[in-house]
Amino acid sequence: MRSAPGKLIVLSGPGGVGKSTIVSELKKFDHFYFSVSATTRKPRPGEIDGVAYHFVSDAQFQEMIELNTFLEWAEFAGARYGTPRLPVLDALEAGKHVLLEIEIDGARQVKRSMPDAVMVFLQPPSMKELEARITNRGTDTQERIAARLALARQEMAAAGEFDHLLVNHQVDEVIQALVSLATS
Repeated sequence: MRSAPGKLIVLSGPGGVGKSTIVSELKKFDHFYFSVSATTRKPRPGEIDGVAYHFVSDAQFQEMIELNTFLEWAEFAGARYGTPRLPVLDALEAGKHVLLEIEIDGARQVKRSMPDAVMVFLQPPSMKELEARITNRGTDTQERIAARLALARQEMAAAGEFDHLLVNHQVDEVIQALVSLATS
């Protein structure tokens, strides 16, 4: 007996809102599939090709674009990133729920090509809380923090384009909401 197709859930929101934390927690659930993006950026220490990302050359990435390999792709911080289409479609067909953690423009691309995708926008409890999260990371200069917050304000303006808005007060609550969206 064939399983019912899974649901495609697109999770987006401003940087620093906690998307990566949510994805890490959801990886504990067997019925979710998480795609591995392709990127033209160089691997960081400890990153394994095919696990963290599929690391490809600029020429390979361009060929993948021309062959319509990607469900979505974007350029960010001097590198290109894309979600390979085929593994996502295979996982959905196998009955897995696919969660894509992608930026706003990528989410828009996915919605255009797969209108049944469940679009989820994760927002912080407040901009003050988001600023604290970004600042407390201790990884960015004051200028970079200001730039990230300016971008976050722009990204927050896109929240109305999404099917569901979740406020990241508590990670467990967001996880429960995403599991519920997948299984309803």
